[in-house]
Amino acid sequence: MSADGVLDALQDVLADEHAALYTYGVLGARTSQSATPALYDVLTEAYRRHRARRDRLRLLVADLAGEPVAAAPAYEVPAPAQGVEQVQVVAREVEGRSTEALTALVARSSGEVRSWALDEAVWSATWQVELGGSASTWPGAPELG
Repeated sequence: MSADGVLDALQDVLADEHAALYTYGVLGARTSQSATPALYDVLTEAYRRHRARRDRLRLLVADLAGEPVAAAPAYEVPAPAQGVEQVQVVAREVEGRSTEALTALVARSSGEVRSWALDEAVWSATWQVELGGSASTWPGAPELG
């Protein structure tokens, strides 16, 4: 595995994390802590996990002498994403994309980076279920399904 291949994969996951954070911010703003506290808590925990993941990725990229990819000014969030069910659908999509990006990083890395990416992919796959999705046989690798 080349350092360039790992760096490219890290940058891809970092770009995905920027989009995930933006989307979770929008979803959190469309969720009521008083009316739907369970959903609000799930979204808050996901936001915190993705923020920590983004911060770790920035360090991993810098460790390989890369310049961490910057966040875009805005991202498209599927509309209308209003109401519990629609918010959960969008959040599951975020976790699905994250699982796929992290699985690609697992395939292109080794050692500590691979172990970390695998742990994070498992978290995102599990979080899809927490958000009302169903478990899948090969999360993050739909071509194997």
